[in-house]
Amino acid sequence: MGVSGSRTPSIRGAFLFLVLFLHVCNGFYLPGSYMHTYSKGDAIFAKVNSLTSIETELPFSYYSLPYCKPNGGIKKSAENLGELLMGDQIDNSPYRFQMNVNETVYLCTTSPLNENEVKLLKQRTRDLYQVNMILDNLPAMRYAQQNGINIQWTGYPVGYTPPNSNDDYIINHLKFRVLIHEYEGSGVEIIGTGEEGLNVISEADKKKASGFEIVGFEVFPCSLKYDPEVMTKHHLYDNISAVSCPSELDKSQIIREQERISFTYEVEFVKSDIRWPSRWDAYLKMEGARVHWFSILNSLMVITFLAGIVFVIFLRTVRRDLTKYEELDKEAQAQMNEELSGWKLVVGDVFREPDCPKLLCVMVGDGVQILGMGVVTIVFAAFGFMSPASRGMLLTGMIILYLFLGIVAGYVGVRMWRTIKGTSEGWRSVSWSVACFFPGIAFLILTVLNFLLWSNNSTGAIPISMYFVLFALWFCISVPLTLLGGFLGTRAEAIQYPVRTNQIPREIPTRKYPSWLLVLGAGTLPFGTLFIELFFILSSIWLGRFYYVFGFLLIVLLLLVIVCAEVSVVLTYMHLCVEDWRWWWKAFYASGSVALYVFLYSINYLVFDLQSLSGPVSAILYLGYSLLMAVAIMLSTGTIGFLMSFYFVHYLFSSVKID
Repeated sequence: MGVSGSRTPSIRGAFLFLVLFLHVCNGFYLPGSYMHTYSKGDAIFAKVNSLTSIETELPFSYYSLPYCKPNGGIKKSAENLGELLMGDQIDNSPYRFQMNVNETVYLCTTSPLNENEVKLLKQRTRDLYQVNMILDNLPAMRYAQQNGINIQWTGYPVGYTPPNSNDDYIINHLKFRVLIHEYEGSGVEIIGTGEEGLNVISEADKKKASGFEIVGFEVFPCSLKYDPEVMTKHHLYDNISAVSCPSELDKSQIIREQERISFTYEVEFVKSDIRWPSRWDAYLKMEGARVHWFSILNSLMVITFLAGIVFVIFLRTVRRDLTKYEELDKEAQAQMNEELSGWKLVVGDVFREPDCPKLLCVMVGDGVQILGMGVVTIVFAAFGFMSPASRGMLLTGMIILYLFLGIVAGYVGVRMWRTIKGTSEGWRSVSWSVACFFPGIAFLILTVLNFLLWSNNSTGAIPISMYFVLFALWFCISVPLTLLGGFLGTRAEAIQYPVRTNQIPREIPTRKYPSWLLVLGAGTLPFGTLFIELFFILSSIWLGRFYYVFGFLLIVLLLLVIVCAEVSVVLTYMHLCVEDWRWWWKAFYASGSVALYVFLYSINYLVFDLQSLSGPVSAILYLGYSLLMAVAIMLSTGTIGFLMSFYFVHYLFSSVKID
């Protein structure tokens, strides 16, 4: 009876927890943020992000141009770590909408443009800079036609330059179309994880929550010349008569000195059947989706087929060697030992200490850290937790994961050091090197690029304060955890070699061609699994497109891990068969060499797909970030190949007894 009585409260507690969990999870929407509902006439203010261009990749502040400023001054929105590192600068704006009220509104008229303002406006116009506006956490979307194809863009241009003309015209009138869905709050509870934080609509708030929700935000820009004498008689938010966008250039607002530019906008609210959880669908549609899907599937099938054939042939070869050897009697084995050939001849050298063992352990430790960060991030993104509505969340999550995975990096690096050296002596130096190696490379590259951004007054430059924040996070979280991981590595059970190492190293036979040629060529197979997805990733980064097919990216990542492991194992076996016992670094670079092809492909993308990118600064920025990406890929893929090859060699030589 005592047992039964003790179980009853625990069962009730579990049942209560389940009910509360289901109660809270009702209406959990991903991607997105906490749903706002508005009553008719409620004021909604749009926000503005940095000006961006696919030609320069240098973001600038919205208010670096002579635009209208809001009452009460410019106020920056709270930004997370990822937003700051991405160069986002979200400010308030004077654009005010009244829910479900269609109106045409006057904003302001500038003072006469001076020479610097004209020069800056013309430069931003000709560099194809876009204004990025946000309403209720939705970016403004613009539809345009190019070669008879409908194209959707986020944002609208600063201005435009007509063909065969030296004049530039500014966009000073915006037509907004806000899609709204009428929302009934009864019987629905909503929880969200957006920039507004974690929120739940209670029973008391249900009636209040009924109203309109914003499910779309479209903009149609145009240039319109106003009479400044007439427009200056208006005040901010005065209603004016509706206007139509002119097709004649003489009725558009030219950019030149002493011109006074009047800014106006009109807003139209349109009821839509789109529900709030589906409002991001329009942004996440990628052009050429069918090509994207079929290309990925084709790549998966081809690589899986090739890897399967290689793996089956390899298993049959090794299994036949081992079976033939184990079936012999002792006398035949002794005779066979005298006539050994291939990988069996290097039994006394296969575990000989490699060149630069400390560097190898450091790179493997950092590779595990980067690989773990990438896998966990992509898994979370594939399940919808890295919502595009939460700007910068992807980068913030990656940084946090990298910091906390320092304990794994220290453990792997020190344990490998202990395995190679046979002692724990020097583990502190290895741990510190693991903690500093990749962050040091990233710091060096980002500092050089940051000086370029600072010199151009770009918002993409990392502030000095952010450097101190990143340094504090690294020094206070990553370094201690890496040292703790290293300490745990010294306490872990040592990996024992199955064979003894001879005192005198065996001479390696000369080969007709250098072994590094084969190692570099091995990277083509892993690259085959990656390059199609790489195109879409580069397009999302440099052409301002949303990337949200993380499910496919997760499949490609898993396939990449398998192929990297198989390629390194096969090449290690091939080197051992020709009596080359120096397999350590070759196993690392057999799969790590995919980074070389990634970097070369990035250069190819710069030359052929980013032809609009102009100026040496933009090209250096692109190549700098591509180099950092290639280093991270080399460390992670090289680690996969090395660890799998180490396990294979250990298993191979522990499966057969050779005196």
